[in-house]
Amino acid sequence: MITVTPGMRRLCASVLGMEAIVLGLFTPTAINVQGVEPVVAVTVGIGLAVLCVLVTGMLKRPFAYIAGSVIQVLAIAAGFLVPTMFVLGAIFAALWITAIFVARRVEGVTSR
Repeated sequence: MITVTPGMRRLCASVLGMEAIVLGLFTPTAINVQGVEPVVAVTVGIGLAVLCVLVTGMLKRPFAYIAGSVIQVLAIAAGFLVPTMFVLGAIFAALWITAIFVARRVEGVTSR
């Protein structure tokens, strides 16, 4: 079970907030640079950005951290449409993992 702390919530919310912006900007890049069909680009880009915002609002609950981790995997998978997302997705995944572990360490939370 994940113990949710205020610091972890703040750090993870920051990561998801910035990621939502990047994923929103994924849409025009996919359409204009990579030639992805607009329907696919909007579904993936805006869909993931909205998921980031929704999960940010649920970070008081432990399941939201699992959902956030799934978003990280999906962001990396978006690299199949825009190859730069492989790198950006990996960076955000690293930030996500770091946010969880650093907050737990700073606040002295141990696993149960």
